[in-house]
Amino acid sequence: MVDLDAPDTVYPLPPLEEIPDNDADKPNAAHKLTKTFGGFPAIIFGAAPFCQIYNDVDHFSGVSPLRATRLALRYGINAFDTAPYYGDAEIILGNALHALDHEFPRASYTLITKVGRYPTGFDYTPEGIERSVARSLRRLHTTYLDVVYLHDLEFIADEKLPKRDGNHATALAGEREQYGLNADQEDEAYTEKDHKVLAAVKKLFELRDDRGVIKRVGISGYPLPTLLRLAILIQKRLGKPVDLMMSYCHLTLQNSTLEQFKPEFESRAGVKQVISASPFSMGLLRSQPPRWAPAPPWPWIKDAITGAVQLSKEWDASGSGLPDLALQYAFARAREAEMPTVVGFSNPEEVHASTKVWREVDAEGLAEKEGWVSRVMRTQDLFRDAQVLDCSWASP
Repeated sequence: MVDLDAPDTVYPLPPLEEIPDNDADKPNAAHKLTKTFGGFPAIIFGAAPFCQIYNDVDHFSGVSPLRATRLALRYGINAFDTAPYYGDAEIILGNALHALDHEFPRASYTLITKVGRYPTGFDYTPEGIERSVARSLRRLHTTYLDVVYLHDLEFIADEKLPKRDGNHATALAGEREQYGLNADQEDEAYTEKDHKVLAAVKKLFELRDDRGVIKRVGISGYPLPTLLRLAILIQKRLGKPVDLMMSYCHLTLQNSTLEQFKPEFESRAGVKQVISASPFSMGLLRSQPPRWAPAPPWPWIKDAITGAVQLSKEWDASGSGLPDLALQYAFARAREAEMPTVVGFSNPEEVHASTKVWREVDAEGLAEKEGWVSRVMRTQDLFRDAQVLDCSWASP
């Protein structure tokens, strides 16, 4: 059961003058972020790590979140993605931004949160959405939210997937009808589940258009064909499109099918901005997948990842070669497609590292270098040989 009225946990911060602000808290001037896509910085700060799913309570209740937030803002990463589903992440982020108000007032950054999915369950009712938005406003110390997504809507909608695992790009070609994506299916709501999605988005539109507490409305989730079908349905049934769509793990070294779907979201559903998240594919593309990483259903992908880690030691013996390549690839493809990328940050070191990679891709032309292209191709060959390149799996 979802209890949106439970008291919030209190995470007190020490006075700002007692929080370290040394060289590690200063941006590298050469790596400052200037590129934007659709009004968003090329890198969006993912605040999901500010909860016990990703870190222990001593970490996210300390000063590391504030220092990471402050450093990101100093770099020009001035958009933050959070959600009620991420435990107390809204509280932690809100506390940090509130404490930094003297240096970065509310108008200087974009706040993105979500409704519908919570640690204890789901509530996509219009009443639940209203209460959730009110709670997020309070937690984030703000009078308005720049973006609110209907979170992981595949869990309440009719997925309309003939297969959950595999390459879903076939939904854009010969299998359109099976995915509900034919032109004559565009305004067809398949079950009562689809009507729940429409009612939920209608409430978000009301909060945006009639009351102004939301500036933009989006949908988010994992399966691209489902998100596309619902984005089209929303435009057809409600007479206006959602502003944004975000999917995760679909612009990565292992699966880049978001590039194929992006033009469809724009032309068929009127979506103004497509956003990518999770460039490490929920930890899959790290040298050691973290404890929270969901396991794909194919056992042979583990062999492909192990092979990719070994291969990467040819150019980086430290073991960070695969995650570095994964982030470089995600940034390079997102830059080409003009999509912001949500990257989860736990500490200032990760902020420094990501801005350095963006600089390598954007200003130094890393993706044009023969050696780098060869690394990408050889790594993707491992996924291709394992028959998992561009393959998705059931929603985590």
